Amino acid sequence: MSETPTIAATNGSDPVREPAHEKADRRMLIDGKLVDAARTFATVNPATGEVLGHAPDASIADAEAAVAAARRAFDHSGWATDVALRIRCLEQFHRALVANRDDLAALTTAEVGATAALNLGAQLDQPIAIVEYYLNLLRDYPFTEDLGNIESRGMQHHRWVEKEAGGVVAAIIAYNYPNQLALAKLAPALAAGCTVVLKAAPDTPLITLALGELIAEHTDIPAGVVNVLSGADPQVGAVLTTDPDVDMVTFTGSTPTGRAIMAAASSTLKRVFLELGGKSAAIVLDDADFGTAAVFSAFSMVTHAGQGCALTSRLLVPRKHHDEIVELVKANFGHVRYGDPTDPGTYMGPLISEKQRDKVDGMVQRAVQAGATLVTGGEKKGPGYFYTPTLLTDVDPDSEIAQEEVFGPVLAVIAYDDDDDAVRIANNSIYGLSGAVFGSEQRALGIARRIRTGTFSINGGNYFSPDSPFGGYKQSGIGREMGVAGLEEFLESKTFAVPVAG
Repeated sequence: MSETPTIAATNGSDPVREPAHEKADRRMLIDGKLVDAARTFATVNPATGEVLGHAPDASIADAEAAVAAARRAFDHSGWATDVALRIRCLEQFHRALVANRDDLAALTTAEVGATAALNLGAQLDQPIAIVEYYLNLLRDYPFTEDLGNIESRGMQHHRWVEKEAGGVVAAIIAYNYPNQLALAKLAPALAAGCTVVLKAAPDTPLITLALGELIAEHTDIPAGVVNVLSGADPQVGAVLTTDPDVDMVTFTGSTPTGRAIMAAASSTLKRVFLELGGKSAAIVLDDADFGTAAVFSAFSMVTHAGQGCALTSRLLVPRKHHDEIVELVKANFGHVRYGDPTDPGTYMGPLISEKQRDKVDGMVQRAVQAGATLVTGGEKKGPGYFYTPTLLTDVDPDSEIAQEEVFGPVLAVIAYDDDDDAVRIANNSIYGLSGAVFGSEQRALGIARRIRTGTFSINGGNYFSPDSPFGGYKQSGIGREMGVAGLEEFLESKTFAVPVAG
């Protein structure tokens, strides 16, 4: 690997660079100013395949300027120590998000392909709630912990621990849930007192830039505390992971890119928080309600066209009930309404790009060639980048389709013999992000505790909320996002001691 590795944060399309005279639809935020770049690149509406707009194509110099601004702001603005200022600014940001919610929803639908239902949840309304959660947490969070006295060298010594901001944070996000990913990093980092350089995903830059514009126009956040970049040049990401003025890198995206970021950050021993890929399993026990399990498995797998790291893309079923459960899932796939995400009745929108759709289709075709059976789906639809809900059976647990993240609406069914076999198959993965189990509650809970993942759903339980830590084991990442744990990712602990007189 070179000293400045190529780092991208998307599995989607290759952005199309435009001439320097093409005006960007949104501007970057650097050192408190909304700025353009010398060049732009196009972003595409995935539901139509047509150019939606143009974003600034940040240069290496832009990235360096953003880092320098964040460094100055951390060292000299007082942001890191003024809790009251941070609360006020987060309140202003939250109000701006709420006031502009409908415009943000329209842009999210156009650029990301998000449906109205998704905007009511993890694409927009829940991310807005994350900002409110952290500003409220900040009001009462104990930044100081008293450890009491100890006796040493014949004297009493009083000790305490103070939590302080971790420093300058580089935040690099993926394309699939840009509001969620940006705000789940921005809100706790700002609450902690950090300064941030946020890099948008090349496939969905406009919505992230819109967040920066709201900060610049509607908050008292000091210049340089938040900087927002967009760019098609992967070297911009490389600057953020290697610059010695960056103290911490937080990244959401693919595991291979996460490995590259971790290696790049190691030269300066930066802290890293990585939220990476998953190949989660849903286990249906023989005493489960098969109908409920089938509905959950089918409709969760096609949420946002399967473009979610925590989706349960492997369905583990008892061998003796295999055919019955497969027929139920197939029937539910048949009820999925996909198409125009602006239609309130649409459940599943498009994949992000033609490149991503071709990747998904290639994995399905290779799975069939390797012996899997295509029960339903496996078709490209247009205009736009749609792929039909796809169900595969006779899947080898060690095959590519069972081991690698597809990031599309593809569910692989694997038969198991008994509970131990199901646990073995579920844990047979480099990933450990999430999982699900259906069955009698105590038995299901026992299974859940044996699976090596960071989150788990029992009988359809929903764990995703601003106050719930989210993250994975193994190669699904390092650290936790959201909840109190999400704030503490951005804090350092400093221990103090003073001798006690008398």
